[in-house]
Amino acid sequence: MRRPSRRRRPVQLAVAALALIVVVWLLLAGPVLGVNTVQVDGVTTLSADQVRETAGIEAGTPLVRVDVEAARARIARLPSVASVEVTRGWPHTVVVTVVERVPIAIVGEPGRRSLVDAEGVLFDTVTGQPPAGVVPLDVADPGPGDPATMAALAAVAALPADVRGQVASAAAGTAEDISLTLTDGTLVRWGGAEESDRKGAALAALIEQLANGDLEPAGTIDVSTPEAVVLR
Repeated sequence: MRRPSRRRRPVQLAVAALALIVVVWLLLAGPVLGVNTVQVDGVTTLSADQVRETAGIEAGTPLVRVDVEAARARIARLPSVASVEVTRGWPHTVVVTVVERVPIAIVGEPGRRSLVDAEGVLFDTVTGQPPAGVVPLDVADPGPGDPATMAALAAVAALPADVRGQVASAAAGTAEDISLTLTDGTLVRWGGAEESDRKGAALAALIEQLANGDLEPAGTIDVSTPEAVVLR
């Protein structure tokens, strides 16, 4: 067998180098692996077009050159976004997966009220009626750093969906003094945020018994001690 000629080796190296240059060019500058789709998943209140515009990824950009962290940071600044992930989907797609904030309460005066999620973040302004199941909340200093706000949100979040729909408003003077007002005017004394799941279950059971006529109507329901509920 003949050994490869030493004269052919430089040619082979040159061909390999050229091939490598072509591959690098295709990845970094060529149109073959350019972005032609920005796929947006997980949005409900936000529009996919709004997310694409905020991401700032231009069509035709070589996929390997897309700064996914910068795009993620831009999208994360949208008030309604709780978290976002931006990934490359070879060969032509950027995938944006959004988790939106879910409102459970609304604070402020009519006409300039703000939606609040379970983490206490005020993230959107509402001029009309709040979404279904979102409870008007009265606290002095709404926000994630306010103990009264967080305690009241824990109480609201613990309510079953059908019960939450019957809550006209919630209030918390302090973290230990939470109260709910039902749509029929019944006052619910909740106490603090501890045992909120048990309190929510107790309230749901009482509301069902009252609706069925198994209990006499009450103006006040005290679930602050869920194992010893008091109706007045």
